[in-house]
Amino acid sequence: MLEAALAGLAAILIYMTLIWLWSVRTSNAGIVDVFWGPGFLLAAIIYYTQTPEGFLPRKVLIVTLVALWGLRLGLHLGLRNIGKKEDPRYAKWRAEGGRFWWLHSYVKVFVLQGLIMWVISMPLLLAQVSAQPDYLTILDYLGILVWGVGFFFEAVGDWQLTRFKADPANKGRVMQTGLWQYTRHPNYFGDSACWWGYGLVALSVPFGFLGLICSFAMTLLLMRVSGVPLLESRLKETRPDYAAYIARTNAFFPGRPRPSDSTETPTPQG
Repeated sequence: MLEAALAGLAAILIYMTLIWLWSVRTSNAGIVDVFWGPGFLLAAIIYYTQTPEGFLPRKVLIVTLVALWGLRLGLHLGLRNIGKKEDPRYAKWRAEGGRFWWLHSYVKVFVLQGLIMWVISMPLLLAQVSAQPDYLTILDYLGILVWGVGFFFEAVGDWQLTRFKADPANKGRVMQTGLWQYTRHPNYFGDSACWWGYGLVALSVPFGFLGLICSFAMTLLLMRVSGVPLLESRLKETRPDYAAYIARTNAFFPGRPRPSDSTETPTPQG
């Protein structure tokens, strides 16, 4: 298992180094986001090749789930960012980093995200390393179910938001219909659920409970660090009606919209 883990780390660091070189050439560190999802597929494939004694159906299952999730996410972000300027987060760091930002970015953005990717990918290794149990358990099927819920929220949420933004009439407005009426971040919630799905599949093998720590870490990142907080800090400044949306709608976990305190009829969104 240690050899497989180190092979995954080496592959991820090489992968991130190549993306960094591309970012230097294009002066756009934000491309790292596009390759975040596919990076986990790379890790899953490396673990697949390095764990020949693992139970094959479970190995195929976890790689397939990661492929569907990672490739969809990468394609979505790639299409969304074509022709656009560098993400404001990275543009700010570039301005603060000065002439040596190209070098600082390697550690601050690419190596750091590579290490986080490697740690969080551990459920993908744990699910593949053991030959026992040599059948798919109830935890495997529960993992598929939870992953399916997450994939639905993430994929459909992204699709709904893309359609909403494509309508010029919605410029400057807040998406509040579809899945977005139940949670302000259906895509982040869906992402989290997918990782709990991987954790449940890993839980079916010996010592697989360690994978749930990584599932929790991904959820924590989305809820408290790089997901919800960063996005909402910008939306509160740029969307006047976002405060009312916050008052009605759960931030992360889906739930019924709360009644508005306003006596006015809300303007339909989307």
